[in-house]
Amino acid sequence: MCPTPADRLSQPQQIADLLLYRLYRLQATAGARVIRLCEREYGLTRREWRVLSFLSAHEGALSSELADHAMLDRARTSRTLTRLDEKALIQRQPRPSDRREVHVSLTAEGRRIAGELFSKVAEINHALMAGLSAIERQQLDALLVRLQAQADATASPA
Repeated sequence: MCPTPADRLSQPQQIADLLLYRLYRLQATAGARVIRLCEREYGLTRREWRVLSFLSAHEGALSSELADHAMLDRARTSRTLTRLDEKALIQRQPRPSDRREVHVSLTAEGRRIAGELFSKVAEINHALMAGLSAIERQQLDALLVRLQAQADATASPA
C-alpha cells in the first residue's frame, strides 16, 4: 500500500520523502544564492556570515556563545574569528576574569557589511516566501518552531 501524499513525511518510501532530505534540497537551492552573494560581493564564507549576523544582534558576545549559535566547534569558530579579524570586520577583547574567553564586537565596517548583507538576504527570503499566503507563512513558522523543539528534545548529547 502506497502512503498518501500527506503521509509521505511520517512513512517515507524513498529518499525524496524524508523531511531532512527535502529541507536539505531547499537549503541547497535557495541557500546557494546566499552563498554566492556572500562570496562574490563581500568575500565572506557562510560561516563568516553566520558569525557576523549573530554579532550584529549580540554585540560583545563571548566566542563560546558564537560557537553555540553558529553550531560550530570552538576551533572552527576561532578560525572564523581570526579571518574576520584579518578582514577588520570584528574586534576581540579578552574577558578580564578569564583571558581564554573573548568578547567579540563588530567594527564599523563589520556593522555596515552585516546590515547591507542582511537586507539582501532578507530580499531572497522574501522572494522565497512570496509563494505562500500570510496564513501559510504563519503556519509554517509555527510548524518549524514545533519541529525544532522536537529535534532539540530528541537530540542525543554530544
